Amino acid sequence: MDDRANALLKALIERYIADGQPVGSRTLSKMFDLSSATIRNVMADLEELGLIHSPHTSAGRVPTPRGYRLFVDRLLAVRRFEAPPAGEVQQLLPAAEPTRAVNAAAALLSNLSQFAGVVLTPRRTQVFRHIEFIRLSDKRVLLIIVTPDGDVQNRILFVQRDYLEQELLEAGNFFNHHFSGMSFEQVRSTMASELASLQQDISRLMQAAVEAGTEPVDSDESVVISGESKLLDIFEIASDMDRLRSMFALFEKKTELLQLLDVSSRAQGVQIYIGGDSQLMPLEDVSVITAPYGVDGAVVGTLGVIGPSRMAYERVIPIVDITSRLLSNALSSNQS
Repeated sequence: MDDRANALLKALIERYIADGQPVGSRTLSKMFDLSSATIRNVMADLEELGLIHSPHTSAGRVPTPRGYRLFVDRLLAVRRFEAPPAGEVQQLLPAAEPTRAVNAAAALLSNLSQFAGVVLTPRRTQVFRHIEFIRLSDKRVLLIIVTPDGDVQNRILFVQRDYLEQELLEAGNFFNHHFSGMSFEQVRSTMASELASLQQDISRLMQAAVEAGTEPVDSDESVVISGESKLLDIFEIASDMDRLRSMFALFEKKTELLQLLDVSSRAQGVQIYIGGDSQLMPLEDVSVITAPYGVDGAVVGTLGVIGPSRMAYERVIPIVDITSRLLSNALSSNQS
């Protein structure tokens, strides 16, 4: 694409975001020193590239998910967003109350964006004193976790083969000898070299234990959602009953949302998922903007905004970015 095509695509998307109406060549000709015929030719090229399309009821064009993707990746100029004063932040995100701070962050995202705000709550740092593996059936093993304060938790592991009791005892002894007093997250990052000395099957068993130990105990409590009712005011979403049902099923089941937020927590900085261009965001005309947040530099969760693909990205991106920084600062100061 040349500069002219980029400029026309940028203008078309910005105009569509502003008023929600398909954009025709006549509208664009008033913005550029180009003939309507030239603009129609460029728009035909953009349509052939899959960046715009024409709704059945209009001669104008609207962006496709692929068009939005090119726009946010290459053409977008993000606005500067000023953080609230420090005193106001302390009231909004109280450092002494982490749970309240997380809930407040979701509400803050929703209020600032006027869409739905979501926060994947901090992963529990699961420190263990002792673990034990007990055979339940051919391919099921009970993982018993004993924490330093004596709390006992049970997780069921679905394994690829049957393990002998002696193998399970060996795996538990190895774990307790090398990793007792550590969190499962710490084990994940340090166990690679240790496991090289073990049989591959035992190594797989231990990796399954680590994955189980780092999973949220209750997925219903691991995602905070605020302002989902605001999406009822978005025409593109509310006008399609099937899309509306799918949207609220996403909020209710949370499985896909959890997966998306978990993947985002492993990425750096702001991530943008546009409906239709990502397997993680299965809804057309819906976008999710996320950013990780942490405690003392270590990522512990993700937050973001869910809204229509026709959103003011240049405004919402910095809202998500600054909120992640504010929540990180609040949680980090609570640790000191």
